Amino acid sequence: MNNKIKSPAQAYGMQPTPVALACALLMLGTGGSAAAQETTNVPAVETVQATNGPMKTVTVTGIRSGIEAAISIKKNANSIVEAVSAEDIGKLPDSTVAESVSRLSGVTVQRDKETGKASQVSVRGLSPSFNGSLLNGREQASTGEDRAPQFELFPAELTGSVLVYKTPTASLVGQGLAATIDLRTLRPLEFGKRVMAASYRKERIGVDAGGEEGSGNRKTLSYIDQFANRTLGVSFGLTSFKQDNGDELLFDTWGGYAPKYNYDGTDVIVPGGFKSDSTHKYLTRDSATLTLQYKPNANFKTTVDTFYSYGTENSRTVGLEGAIALNAGIYDPDGVLSNPTIANGVATSGTFSNYKGDIRNIKYRGNDKFKSIGWNTEWKTGDWRIEGDIGHSSGFRHNFQYETTAGQPGNTPAAQLGSISWTGFNGTNFTDVKYKPSLDYTDRAIMKLTDVDGWGGGPATPQAGYYSSNMIKDKLNTFRLTLHRELEWGPVVGAHVGVNATRRDKVRWGDGEGRLSVLGADGYAAATMPGTETSIAGPVGIRVASVDPTGTLGSIYGLNTWVDATVLSRDWKVKEDVDTLYGMADLDGKLYGIPYTGNIGVQVLRTRQTGSGVSVDQSHCTGITVDTCLFSVVSDGDNYTNVLPSLNLAFDLGNEQVLRIGAGKQIARANMDYMRNGLTFGVPPSSPYKDISLEGNGGNPKLRPFAARSFDLSYEKYFANRAYVAAAFFFKKLDNYIINSPRLFDFAPYVSPTTALPTTGAYKGSTIGFLTQPTNGHGGTMRGIELAANMPFALLWKPLDGFGATLNYSYTDTNVSLPTVGFKGPNNQPVFANDVSSITLPGLSRDVASMRLYFEKAGFQISYTMRYRSAYVGQIKDYRSDSQLTNIRSESIADVQASYEFQNGPLKGVSVFVQGNNLTNTPFDEFTKDPNTITQTKKYGKFYAAGVTYKF
Repeated sequence: MNNKIKSPAQAYGMQPTPVALACALLMLGTGGSAAAQETTNVPAVETVQATNGPMKTVTVTGIRSGIEAAISIKKNANSIVEAVSAEDIGKLPDSTVAESVSRLSGVTVQRDKETGKASQVSVRGLSPSFNGSLLNGREQASTGEDRAPQFELFPAELTGSVLVYKTPTASLVGQGLAATIDLRTLRPLEFGKRVMAASYRKERIGVDAGGEEGSGNRKTLSYIDQFANRTLGVSFGLTSFKQDNGDELLFDTWGGYAPKYNYDGTDVIVPGGFKSDSTHKYLTRDSATLTLQYKPNANFKTTVDTFYSYGTENSRTVGLEGAIALNAGIYDPDGVLSNPTIANGVATSGTFSNYKGDIRNIKYRGNDKFKSIGWNTEWKTGDWRIEGDIGHSSGFRHNFQYETTAGQPGNTPAAQLGSISWTGFNGTNFTDVKYKPSLDYTDRAIMKLTDVDGWGGGPATPQAGYYSSNMIKDKLNTFRLTLHRELEWGPVVGAHVGVNATRRDKVRWGDGEGRLSVLGADGYAAATMPGTETSIAGPVGIRVASVDPTGTLGSIYGLNTWVDATVLSRDWKVKEDVDTLYGMADLDGKLYGIPYTGNIGVQVLRTRQTGSGVSVDQSHCTGITVDTCLFSVVSDGDNYTNVLPSLNLAFDLGNEQVLRIGAGKQIARANMDYMRNGLTFGVPPSSPYKDISLEGNGGNPKLRPFAARSFDLSYEKYFANRAYVAAAFFFKKLDNYIINSPRLFDFAPYVSPTTALPTTGAYKGSTIGFLTQPTNGHGGTMRGIELAANMPFALLWKPLDGFGATLNYSYTDTNVSLPTVGFKGPNNQPVFANDVSSITLPGLSRDVASMRLYFEKAGFQISYTMRYRSAYVGQIKDYRSDSQLTNIRSESIADVQASYEFQNGPLKGVSVFVQGNNLTNTPFDEFTKDPNTITQTKKYGKFYAAGVTYKF
């Protein structure tokens, strides 16, 4: 049985000071003795481990052993749980934790659009933001606008285990609405002896992507040891990688833009324009973990764990962008069509004059730093076990972007402009069209650094490029005190009660943003591009002049800083304090003669949040400088309480059959940028709201979390610990969700004398408009099924010993429909170009499936994995590193991993491995309305790696 307690402690509402917290941990650390708990989240871990003892009992040495260990955890758990152990992660060379957990039932990943790597985890087809993410049982800071840290920060080699909780448990703090994912670093006293391991691998990146291939290398060192008669343990790990990602090719069809052009009195469909980029990216990351454990006797243990990660990203993008038929700026005249081939109303080929292509040279630089430290102490005295935990984590990221444009200056005579021809167009196959311009875009005598199309508004405000720099800083402190004791009160066999305090501060601020102009008095000024370098501009294959713009500010360009409402509204600060009181009773009894185990409990969370932002006094805003556009920092917030009951029951139906029931209430907090204060508004070029001309947007510091009541039912049939089949049903009733919603708003305090107001209609001269901001909606449901099978083929036919398969499928549906008018894209315009009126919950894939086939015997291991997820609304970063929504096409991705470990002889302990990822060469495809009409595609190519590991 687990260690429990008798009655709740009267701890809620306490406001611990740093001194008090330190004293509490000091007293625990100098006390007598404690039981041997394995993590900071004691009750939850005990639930998962049941009576199997500490986590070292699930240490594995191969694919089948790892699978059997995970089956054992799942089988003996009181709640619905999936698990991956340390050896299962390390045995085959996954790079990140996200790749490892993607093998689990109902779990899939979203690739980072910029790198193509698995970085965000979705459970049961829901958005990654619906998950709770923990490290050693503690909530963590992040290095982005998301609430949780990206999983690519955590190398698989430095992770001891991963648990995915699919149902709520009262003792689990920091839970999510879809699942709670707890990453745990290694615990040295769980190992029976000293272990040292080192590995090295070499990588080929971007194979068959269509551009230049890249390369990389990855090095890892781990050391685990025990001292003083195994009362003191230390584990230390280092990992370092460097990657040149090669060319990543992106093609943007301008949202599938295909206008009708009148040719000889007949409208024909022609290509509208494109953007074609080649991005070369360089990545580095160094990570380290250190854990110290002290356990002088069976009644006392204290553990300090630290984690540190530092990464850099440097990339250069060379691209070509421009309108084909119509203009893309005031310096870009309409083209004239000649020599077309017309079929079914489509100009399958032809030539347009007056083509002004923009050569874009972009330099991006980013760096991030994440660190976490935690101290956990457990002390057993009499029938009581007391646990104290304190943690600190922080994240920092700096993003820098420098973009220049080159081409023909704005005052170039039309007679000197070139043309562009195309072939192979059928009206929708934008990515297959072949283009050929008449001008040589590598000729530096023609292609100048200049304002090509007048994107800045004209010669008075030339824009020959763009510059931005911004930073994100996040700090989070946690404190927890928990009491445990066994009981014998009928079916109640134990209890846990505790208090947890979380303090978080997050800020995002700009460090300069504005347009670049070529130095000189002339608004049409142009400068010769330095150097002689040329590059291929993305998938179109057109070669252009290229340059690294670093160092050109001050020598070629001047920066015209933007200080306006749009820019200032991106700066914000959010403070969030959450106090949690929780109590849980462990159950062990019979219902109508059927044995069951489980738990019942409740969490009470008290939240205090404050959001700050910028409010611009647009009634006195006459320019884009601090002196001409006055602003102030405004703050607001809210206090509220959530009560989250939970129940988990596991019924033993006999013959190794288990029926699980889970019920409870769950929440998922909004991204912190949603909780900023302040607003901005303006007059849009067009509006879906009749007679109303003013539209604005802002954050909401009073925003409440997503909240849902959940019910889970799972049937599982086991075959010892070797195999199982399972079927689950889950249902969530959304009591509260978050939507960007427009509402009527009076902008009178913010308008200026020059603000355009309606001149006709019901709102003539009115300052009434629509303000779009995150708000809480009510109602709606989510439901789904989940099927899983894990089977070694030897159970079916003994000659197939060593072969096996894991199959997973989940289906999720919802009746929630959100209006797209409330979601903004780049340039503050509605997402999906107004072609889609509503979307489902962001991140939701209806269908998620995975298949893993494996063979393991006599030191050989090989695994083939295929992952599929259907189309979904995903969250990506735009050119300013701000979060934006987009439709992401369904994708199937195949991976292969293989290794051989020498079993004896002088090479015993040495293993060699090879790995291939994205063997399907699946691109990252976006669309607006029709999944078959791709609006933007990015190719990463295949990834290959080979290496060696030595353990001794």
